Amino acid sequence: MDTFSKFLLTALILIVALGQFVQVITRYVLQIPVMGLEETMLYPTLWLYMFGAINASRENTHIRANVLEIWLTTDVQHKVLAIIGEVISLIVGLWLLSWAWDYTRYAWRVWKESPTLYIPTFYSDVALVIGLTLMMVYTAWHLLGHVRDLAKGNAQ
Repeated sequence: MDTFSKFLLTALILIVALGQFVQVITRYVLQIPVMGLEETMLYPTLWLYMFGAINASRENTHIRANVLEIWLTTDVQHKVLAIIGEVISLIVGLWLLSWAWDYTRYAWRVWKESPTLYIPTFYSDVALVIGLTLMMVYTAWHLLGHVRDLAKGNAQ
């Protein structure tokens, strides 16, 4: 899974960078804007954002402001703080996931299309529900790992 996500993220970054390069060259150097390029770049950009967030959840490397860790002195306290953080993340994430699911159902029902190229926007809209689902799976996985470590007395 690690290799797949590296290749997927790299491919999406290259697609977005190439699209932006083409946009700059055609619009500002050649003075010939490519119609619909922004629309087509929406899809890989949204998927890149979501897969980047999924990857951070998988690796447990989200940016955090762990101010409380300054005053906590033992490994058990750090583990309990991590558990509390994961539980709060899971609650908020599941709440957002319910909203994303409602929005995905709406997007499926309405089936909007992009204004210039008439590409169904559902394919970018669904990225949110897929991304949040996978992030919640990884959050629950890390939560279970923290609880297991605390129960075993393996606080790191």
